[in-house]
Amino acid sequence: MVSNNMYKKLAKLVIKKGVNVQNNQPLIITANIRDIEFVRMCTKEAYEAGAKYVSVLWEDEELDRMDFTYQSIETLQEVPQWSYDRMKSYNDAGACYLTIDSSKPDYLKDMDSAKISATQQAYYEKMSELSLYRINNEGQWCIICLPSREWASMIFPNLPIEEAYEKLGDEIFKITRVSEDNDPIKEWEEHDKELIEHANILTSYNFKSLHFTSELGTDINIDLVRDHIWVGGGASRPDGVYFDCNMPTEECFSMPVKTGVNGVVYASKPLSHNGKVVEDFWFKFEDGKVVDFGAKKEEAVLKEMFDVDEGSRYLGEVALVPYDSPISKSNILFFNTLYDENAACHLAFGRPYPENLKNGVNMTKEELVSHGANDSMIHVDFMFGTKEMNIDGIQEDGTIIPIFREGNFVF
Repeated sequence: MVSNNMYKKLAKLVIKKGVNVQNNQPLIITANIRDIEFVRMCTKEAYEAGAKYVSVLWEDEELDRMDFTYQSIETLQEVPQWSYDRMKSYNDAGACYLTIDSSKPDYLKDMDSAKISATQQAYYEKMSELSLYRINNEGQWCIICLPSREWASMIFPNLPIEEAYEKLGDEIFKITRVSEDNDPIKEWEEHDKELIEHANILTSYNFKSLHFTSELGTDINIDLVRDHIWVGGGASRPDGVYFDCNMPTEECFSMPVKTGVNGVVYASKPLSHNGKVVEDFWFKFEDGKVVDFGAKKEEAVLKEMFDVDEGSRYLGEVALVPYDSPISKSNILFFNTLYDENAACHLAFGRPYPENLKNGVNMTKEELVSHGANDSMIHVDFMFGTKEMNIDGIQEDGTIIPIFREGNFVF
């Protein structure tokens, strides 16, 4: 059972190692109203770390459901100027951002998909320019999850609600390396070091492309941009301030060539997107573009995602995660991208991370595109790694380097 002391340790971890709040820096927290006690813990830690001020943006699933039920699609698409101005003021002040997620992944499953998609697209279009602040790591940002009874009941439907809640809490704290008798900040420093070393090895091979196969039927070739960089662990601001974007993280990721993806991919885990869960889905790529796809559940969610813009049918990220990662070993399907993506190799549709290209964070959108990068308003991860996945890296001269065998790194 998770104690109050462990929540305090997690709060200190996410403030000092996650967003790594700097002296006189604003902190912006986005959280569900159910998590007010933990938000208070984080706020206290932030002020003790020297935060200039802490601003909290509250969320609530039931209010969201009411909005999608009663508002017209036209009203939902109206993103107020004050919302843009508020975020711009935070960015201009050099703020760091902490997102705390405890929502049930399918809380919008019976809502109008067209309304949800239209709302998201309007928001992307309005805020796209401001999102570069975090995408380019100009300011620190971090995403974490907390247990909730609503989420736990979806993961463990056969357990009594309180038992399910306690079990989910135990797993989340274990995976985020927090226990009663350890120093989680020290453990995360060691973990980051290992991921960085793996990423450096991958970068040193300077692969031209990667070839993936799996027992599900995946058979796909993915070209990597020239001068690509593999990233593992956390990230750094331009001035060197280090932070951990995702807690947990088990991945090393890089940038594919927009038009350099060919083959078929079968997802190995469900995708939680816009409050709905897509299951048993697949994609066929030709010259980088999805030309065919299918799903046994919520296929319409994929269609709406692909209709956001031209780049939403192309990849922006390829990430390697060993099958024997701690999350995978838990044998739990979390129905949550932050957790499930760190249990399996994954790909992401849409916008890439400029840090995956040499000098990419200093390039304009047009310069990134000229180097083969995709461009889109979205970034949506899905998992395709499996226990028997094999990955080969192909170098410029045709040399084949084994990377994964039976789901894990060979080096």
